[in-house]
Amino acid sequence: MARLKFMNTEIDNLTMQETLQAIDSIIQENRNAYVVTPNVDHIVQLETNKELQDVYANASLILTDGKPLLWIAKWYGTPIKEKISGSDLFPLLCDMAAKKGYKMYFLGAAEGVAAKAAENLAKRYKGLQVVGTYSPPYGFEKNPNEMDKIKEMIKEAKPHILIVGLGCPKQEKFMYHHCKELGVPISFGLGASFDFEAGNIKRAPRWMANHGLEWLFRITQDPKRMAKRYLVDDRKILGLAIKYRKVTGK
Repeated sequence: MARLKFMNTEIDNLTMQETLQAIDSIIQENRNAYVVTPNVDHIVQLETNKELQDVYANASLILTDGKPLLWIAKWYGTPIKEKISGSDLFPLLCDMAAKKGYKMYFLGAAEGVAAKAAENLAKRYKGLQVVGTYSPPYGFEKNPNEMDKIKEMIKEAKPHILIVGLGCPKQEKFMYHHCKELGVPISFGLGASFDFEAGNIKRAPRWMANHGLEWLFRITQDPKRMAKRYLVDDRKILGLAIKYRKVTGK
């Protein structure tokens, strides 16, 4: 598997089909692995967040979620094959799980959202087994009793695939600290995917996603939460792109 050094992390340079094959192999090997899907926001956070750096250093798959990262990689002269967004990967995982008999567990989002997503996906993918859903309360990660409850529910359900939708970096840190003890073959941090599949949030039109404009669509959907992230925080990617281009000598 081709892993490239990219900015302040590494990237597995895979197509979507190659990604699904790698995931299937990990499940078969029962590796207690986890997958991260870096976008611009992740790269910005990785620059200063030591714990997130440790998370990435131990991830079994690091997939490129964001057109701007593909543009930067091309500028560096090391093109990445394909954008593997979490929201595109999620339904394909469900399709694979339904066909191969893999059980799934959904953790995250607001009350009832993961359950609604599971209901909608089960209608679309015949035979899909979502063996549990749970929406943890705010601040759950600081509550030992709540953490024990969550871990016990997942262990009892015995899924092959755990989908964690808690936002970055919370979902990545959860997988990093607990994937081994949970005994789940593979876990994914997929952000807003539950909301998309539940119908709570509209996805950007395909043409916008293909042209790297998904950020603009998300600002129009949720300006209060998304404007600062995309218009202030993520602007730092420009300086980082220049910094790491100099480091690579391109």
